[in-house]
Amino acid sequence: MMIKERQKYDRDFKQKAVELSFARGNAKEIARELGIRPELLYRWRREYQRYEKNSFPGKGKPKMTDLEREVARLKSELRDAKMERDILKKAVSIFSRSDGKSTNL
Repeated sequence: MMIKERQKYDRDFKQKAVELSFARGNAKEIARELGIRPELLYRWRREYQRYEKNSFPGKGKPKMTDLEREVARLKSELRDAKMERDILKKAVSIFSRSDGKSTNL
């Protein structure tokens, strides 16, 4: 028994297939013409409607709306700022101790 390798489609193919299916209206016919299963095209259409230009990121990257992407970026910046703050607190503590100006002798 031969196992069929899973077909991979790039972002451009998916996007053009979705746009064509919306323009012509008949997703099943478009799927048949492109040689893909209709269920796959319907899934791509749902993804495109939800994430628009952020659809089909590929390589295991999460799909995000613009708002979700901005929230993720801000969380990352906040995490970095907190880490920098904690490092600076420790540095101030170390330098003030070695200065002899520390109040906790």
